[in-house]
Amino acid sequence: MLSVVIPATDMPATLGRCLAALERSCEPHAVEVVMAARDSGPAAARNAGVARTDGDIVVFVDADVEVHPDALRRLREALERDAGLDAVFGAYDERPAATPVVSRFRNLLHHHVHVAAAGPATTFWAGLGAIRREAFDAVGGFDAGRYPCSSIEDIELGMRLRSAGRRIALDPHARCTHLKRWTLRSMLRTDLRARGAPWVALRLERGGDGATALNLAWRHRLAAVAAVLFAGGAVSGHGRVAAVALAAMLAPNARFYALLARLGGPRLALAGVPLHLVHHLTAVASLPAGLLLWALRR
Repeated sequence: MLSVVIPATDMPATLGRCLAALERSCEPHAVEVVMAARDSGPAAARNAGVARTDGDIVVFVDADVEVHPDALRRLREALERDAGLDAVFGAYDERPAATPVVSRFRNLLHHHVHVAAAGPATTFWAGLGAIRREAFDAVGGFDAGRYPCSSIEDIELGMRLRSAGRRIALDPHARCTHLKRWTLRSMLRTDLRARGAPWVALRLERGGDGATALNLAWRHRLAAVAAVLFAGGAVSGHGRVAAVALAAMLAPNARFYALLARLGGPRLALAGVPLHLVHHLTAVASLPAGLLLWALRR
């Protein structure tokens, strides 16, 4: 039987829908409520949950998602098919619950990145991810001391798994619906403070290790450089430079914009361009912020 661990704070409004979706799952599983320290973050809460489980496979599910009926089965079968596979994680689906433009853009970007990176992975995602209990214990679980708040604790866990010779896979067909409502402010805060800067600091600490298809494929690097050139050209009045840079940002992401157009029409696709630009500029801003964070931790 699978053991499902869901970190949650003060019974969020989405938790009921999350649990109801698990009840509709076609896979037998156990769910137990565990009270962690009030000031602990999701890393500590997940560790506390795992400590109370007895299953060979632990599935982490965020409290703001609804798993598809076959999601847990897909995760279990992936681990059963390959005895050498230690962890597997899924993806958000194409139907985010929140309909405002920023929410649809951010959730569909996450979906697109995971679908494009299907197969062997060098990181882990705890939004919907399964791991063998033995592998989890072997690397010491989530680093709750380093990540007292929601951050990149799952990415860092995945990197330790890989460093220990463990194998991870991404199955984008194991899906869940994301219930979170994003705003531009929350997107900026998450991309810079909670994810971007900590990830840069982590890479520096590990001597550059940490580049993955999820966050540093060639198209992401090209788009980030192009976004900076576009902003510089636009501000300085060099229209030709800005136009070429914008084209360089759009071209490698054509499939993503096609996805936005298919699901939300021209309005969402057009709105996605400036939002994507902001996303890439935030990633660039994470470099000095992460460097400072790394220096302060030394």
